[in-house]
Amino acid sequence: MPLAAKETKRAPAFFVGHGNPMNAIENNAFTRSLRNLGKEIQRPKAVLVISAHWTVPYTAISLHQRDTLLYDMYGFPDALYQITYPAPNADFLVSDLQKLLPDLHVEERDLDHGVWSVLVHLFPDADIPVMQLSINTTFSMQEHFKLGRTIRRLREHGVMIIGSGNVTHNLRDMRALADAPVVPWAKEFDDFVKHAIIQKEYDALIHFEERQRYAKHAHPTTEHYIPLLYIAGSAYEDDKSRSTYEKIEHGTLSMRNWLLT
Repeated sequence: MPLAAKETKRAPAFFVGHGNPMNAIENNAFTRSLRNLGKEIQRPKAVLVISAHWTVPYTAISLHQRDTLLYDMYGFPDALYQITYPAPNADFLVSDLQKLLPDLHVEERDLDHGVWSVLVHLFPDADIPVMQLSINTTFSMQEHFKLGRTIRRLREHGVMIIGSGNVTHNLRDMRALADAPVVPWAKEFDDFVKHAIIQKEYDALIHFEERQRYAKHAHPTTEHYIPLLYIAGSAYEDDKSRSTYEKIEHGTLSMRNWLLT
């Protein structure tokens, strides 16, 4: 896909709180919101996903096998491991990404559940080409944001960018019941992110560990937060911005979604 072939309409950027892998096989308010969104937005030429579940000490993109998935979760019902999502590879993006990203690795890797548990609802026909971009563990938060700025030009050529993580992600502090009362620290951190998104205060999102008192508790590790920075980086000043779903489940797990069009 040559970058010279500019689209007439910019493709969306989308942060999704993917939550429990069981969402892949459940019909609930969250999964229905994804299905509705998939029907609403313009069909992209391809989807580039930054998933919390691919972290390596370098920047890489993936080429996957269409007939297999990476079932990178354990102890779930058998039905979850029967999910298929035979989306084609977005291999036509490789040369353009190599021009944008120096020292880019290209790897064979199947789609992980941070990708397919979302796309199975968003684009259920599995007919849109997909590629993953790794989270480089050597990067600072500022560098993740800057990489989002670098790749955002792909949106101008029909490529939808998706960050798949969660606004809060402390598994040890999750409650067993999905509808458990919301814990105050989770609401405060989720409100911090919501305010920063609405006000376009992306510097606050980058420096969240210094700006928000519960940051370390909300994210004992940062891999589920970092995809949010790619979507912030992918934003244009004239984008329309809105939340397509916002709820805190299991007391502490924010399922906030954020769409830019």
